[in-house]
Amino acid sequence: MFGPDGFSPNGLLPNEVASVTQALEPERWATAEERTTELIACIQPNQPSEERRNAVLCYVQRLIMNCFPCQVFTFGSVPLKTYLPDGDIDLTVFTENLNLKETWANEVRDILEHEEKNENAEFHVKEVQYIQAEVKIIKCLVENIVVDISFDQLGGLCTLCFLEELLLMSALTFKVDQLIGQNHLFKRSIILIKAWCYYESRILGAHHGLISTYALETLV
Repeated sequence: MFGPDGFSPNGLLPNEVASVTQALEPERWATAEERTTELIACIQPNQPSEERRNAVLCYVQRLIMNCFPCQVFTFGSVPLKTYLPDGDIDLTVFTENLNLKETWANEVRDILEHEEKNENAEFHVKEVQYIQAEVKIIKCLVENIVVDISFDQLGGLCTLCFLEELLLMSALTFKVDQLIGQNHLFKRSIILIKAWCYYESRILGAHHGLISTYALETLV
């Protein structure tokens, strides 16, 4: 796509091209686009990071599902593929046994602490914590990746579906990322803005009383 002067910055809406290209020289926009692309390439998910997180995810899922009858799902930035290099893995546990609602956290903590002491464990587990907040969370490090485990958090899965799958428009259903297109502009925008908010401005992190990742993604 090209503007009136033969240049169009990637990701701009067609009706915005003229005003932007008139305000800044094409060379400066091209330089900015190139540097932005290089930055995103350094911090976005890649095959090694995907394989590493998938291995840790499967490992923790197996531990929990061997502990009691349940299903374990991931949500958040890992399945959305918008995580930063320091991003964590969010898991939530679902079971038909309602009695486990009061005991699941202690059982999961016990099995993770057992793995922490197991010298032959498949992965290195450490810093197991039980956070008894409004939403109870088991937090630990697995291969130096933060893993947060919650129970029956349907909202997390709904958020993932909203961002990944559904956008209602004219009574039709589209995939958000597919609808916007332009080489995953939506997800690349999230990664870039998350990186600035986390590493530069220090305004991202709900557990520190800062803006949540979901709020940021909704704004994007």
